[in-house]
Amino acid sequence: MSKLFKFMKPYAGVVAAILCVLVVQAYCDLSLPTYTSDIVNVGIQQNGIDEKIPEQIGEEDLEHLLLLVPEKDQSTVKNAYTKSNKKYDTKQNVWQLKSSVKTDENKMNKLSNLLAKPMFLAAGFNSGSDMSKKIEIQMKDQMKQQMKAQMKSQMQDASQAALSSQAQPEEAKQTANASQAASQLKKSEKEIDKKIDKMSIYDIFGQMKGAQREELVKKIEKKMDKFPDSMLDQAASTYIKGAYKHIGIDMDKYETHYILNTGAKMLALAALGMIASIIVGLMASRVGAAIGRGLRRDVFRKVVGFSNGEFDKFSTASLITRSTNDIQQIQLLTVMILRMVLYAPIMAIGGITKVFHTNVDMSWIIALAVGLIVLVVAVLFFVVMPKFKIVQDLVDRLNLVSREILTGLPVIRAFSTEKHEEKRFDEANKNLTKTNLFVNRAMTFMMPTMMLIMNCITVLIVWIGGYSVNDGAMQVGDMMAFIQYTMQIIMAFLMICMISVMLPRAAVSATRVDEVLKSETKINDPETPRTFAKNEKGEVAFEHVSFRYPGAEEDVLHDLSFTAKPGETTAFIGSTGSGKSTLVNLIPRFYDVTEGKITIDGTDIREVSQHDLRARLGYVPQKGILFSGDIASNIMYGNPDGSEEEMIEAAGIAQAQEFIDTKKKKYRSPISQGGSNVSGGQKQRLSIARAIAKHPDVYIFDDSFSALDYKTDAVLRKELKAKTKDSTVMIVAQRISTILHAEQIIVLDDGQIVGKGTHKELLKSCEAYYQIASSQLSEKELEADMKEVD
Repeated sequence: MSKLFKFMKPYAGVVAAILCVLVVQAYCDLSLPTYTSDIVNVGIQQNGIDEKIPEQIGEEDLEHLLLLVPEKDQSTVKNAYTKSNKKYDTKQNVWQLKSSVKTDENKMNKLSNLLAKPMFLAAGFNSGSDMSKKIEIQMKDQMKQQMKAQMKSQMQDASQAALSSQAQPEEAKQTANASQAASQLKKSEKEIDKKIDKMSIYDIFGQMKGAQREELVKKIEKKMDKFPDSMLDQAASTYIKGAYKHIGIDMDKYETHYILNTGAKMLALAALGMIASIIVGLMASRVGAAIGRGLRRDVFRKVVGFSNGEFDKFSTASLITRSTNDIQQIQLLTVMILRMVLYAPIMAIGGITKVFHTNVDMSWIIALAVGLIVLVVAVLFFVVMPKFKIVQDLVDRLNLVSREILTGLPVIRAFSTEKHEEKRFDEANKNLTKTNLFVNRAMTFMMPTMMLIMNCITVLIVWIGGYSVNDGAMQVGDMMAFIQYTMQIIMAFLMICMISVMLPRAAVSATRVDEVLKSETKINDPETPRTFAKNEKGEVAFEHVSFRYPGAEEDVLHDLSFTAKPGETTAFIGSTGSGKSTLVNLIPRFYDVTEGKITIDGTDIREVSQHDLRARLGYVPQKGILFSGDIASNIMYGNPDGSEEEMIEAAGIAQAQEFIDTKKKKYRSPISQGGSNVSGGQKQRLSIARAIAKHPDVYIFDDSFSALDYKTDAVLRKELKAKTKDSTVMIVAQRISTILHAEQIIVLDDGQIVGKGTHKELLKSCEAYYQIASSQLSEKELEADMKEVD
């Protein structure tokens, strides 16, 4: 993972910008469930009333409400309202909330707290709820009892006063007066019952004294303490709705306006979220593409700078896989990290915060869901992770087999081994397919399991939430919002878990690419390189040179010392494996010597830059290599600014003019990849022409005439001799005829120089050379050459 972040480090600024846009997107996504809840709770259930206190209220409703407010707080409520100048469909005066109160959050909260329970009571009284009816009956009964007791007491007092003012009546008169008093009492009680029954509950509250009324209100409010806040909010909206209706406000329009307004906000947020998502996708794709491009560039530059030692460590097939498939995996995961991994924690944290504001009691459901998801992914992670390393190795293997088969098709057909190669490819293909199938099946198993968990969690939320809604502890919209937030949180963790399963493969790819980038190139330029003198001609000298391949136990070349002079041809010959090609590969620094040194014009080639060194060399490899393009681009490959005359001259010396002239487009004739549309001899001649067109000081021909016939070989060497009369020519050859006229022939055997001299001198002084010559020349030619030596 650290390597992936290392690759993203140069784009830290863009990543920070993506993070900011993701916060905006998360805000939009997390706000939508809240608005959905508002539409259900406020828009539908509360008729669009989202105020906690009425902003407009009729004079009668305000008076009734004040009866339920403690006397010490009534002034606060009254001072919050002012008489409205607007016209309403009512005869009574209308009071509106002062703008100074509306804009002051502290004042609004204070008013809301003061009026919450009074509005709950008033809503119940207005709607005639069971509780309000009970309270009304109790209050009327209590008032009747009080008034009857008071009246009875007054009548008794009046009767005693009347008796005491008269003389003692007779017993019959006393009985008649008592009967008359009882009849009058009954009549008065009936009148009291009728009068109180006609009174509203607000009239009853109005008849009460302040202290008595407050004591009664407090008793009622104590019973309300067990009710949840949601019920108080719903009751407040019911009361406000009634208050608005009393002053003539059309509640249907009010509700429609709220729903449309909230819907417009949701559309705006959805549009903003979509724009943010598009911006993030674009920026993440650009960062991913830039990282992929940068890695491919860096890997290519690194590989181009590899010496042969590094190519021995990394196979060509592996380098191709690392440059393509592995970088593609990194690029893909980079986009997913920027698009999903960064987004998921924001959504998870935001969702959890929103959930705790919606309903804390059901938060354990989210913990359960996340735990189940993490458990499933952990099992898959430990099962699938080891397979990703195997997948990349199998991709390497498949590329290797494919490359070998495609490049070796002529040999395969010649030996009729098509079936064997088909089996070899089929085996590599099947191994990769089996491993990929295992990984993909494991991944496909994950999604249905996750969906099952999500659906079960939804059912659980509805089940538990249904009881809360029934008990009045939760509203329907809140439950809907809770479901949406839970799904968002689960999806956030699901995204993280899915990426965590994909991460190992990308981590393996990152490690493989980093191996290439971190590999130390053994052939490096010096910190302060020297330069060759301009007037020097290219004298090459080996001074006690020994060489050993990296990791080998023995030297391939042992203590070689010789000088190749300008204007002369130095040839190397020897049996197969004697070290000829290795020797000339040391001059361009494809490898560095183990001991001793190689100099050009007295300057150690390790003290100059590789560019300056190779600028003086014209190298023709053992195997002719051409590049896709045309004949002209291949000949002028080392001298792109050269003239057409130089190109034609080089082609003429290399004896390539003959077959070029037979082509319709001449020098513009296309060359396919690897030069597969030209013969081996033509490929060699074009490779030689490429070196000649460069006009180097030192020519190196690594067995570059092997595909030429004797006539072409002879003519080419003759013209080449004239062209290179001032240059140093070094030729590796297997044929004696190629090096007969070389000024210096060096015979190698088992990495050591066993002979040095001209052809005729070596015939007499070097047994190894004589054996090679006798195998290629006729007896007459040998005898003639031997006689000239004598």
